[in-house]
Amino acid sequence: MKEKIINKSVEMFLTLGFKSVTMDDIASEMGISKKTIYVHFPNKNKLVESVTMHMFDTISCGIDGICALKKNPIEEIYDIKNLVRDHLKGEKSSPQHQLQKYYPKIFESLKEKQFKVMNECVIDNLSRGIKAGLYRSNLNIDFIARIYFNNMVGLKDPKLFPLKHFSMNELMDNFIEYHIRGICTEKGNKTLNQVMNNQL
Repeated sequence: MKEKIINKSVEMFLTLGFKSVTMDDIASEMGISKKTIYVHFPNKNKLVESVTMHMFDTISCGIDGICALKKNPIEEIYDIKNLVRDHLKGEKSSPQHQLQKYYPKIFESLKEKQFKVMNECVIDNLSRGIKAGLYRSNLNIDFIARIYFNNMVGLKDPKLFPLKHFSMNELMDNFIEYHIRGICTEKGNKTLNQVMNNQL
């Protein structure tokens, strides 16, 4: 039952937002009593924490699986983007921004974990891309890995990028192309064009 509650909460939080969805809403949607939810989660804070860590673990596992394949580094970036997009279902409600606003401690803990996973992944991607001649050899890898993470977080700020003007898919596609074009060689540009054509 605990897993069912988490899965339904993930779906509702991503669609409607962490703030908007109440314990009553989840109970009603599942056809169970609110008391059943409280058996597993003493309050909404604990439920939100469990949901965010569940989402983080699921996506991290998927990213580890993609990185283990050691594919072409440019393809790898798009595979990870597609994985994240599929799990977050387009993020119709700016869930990360709501998490930051209403559950700041959970947000900071999640951000720290996200940085560790993403930083390792991006550093590995950049190193392999340089060796393959896809990325420029004079890159400051540590700087680019950190700026990449910072920009990915920034895309999810609805004040900077209102979802009524930009879809999350559009933002991620535009940013990833911007990122890769800024670091790649002529060979990398050709590879990027091929990968982007395959994505269509």
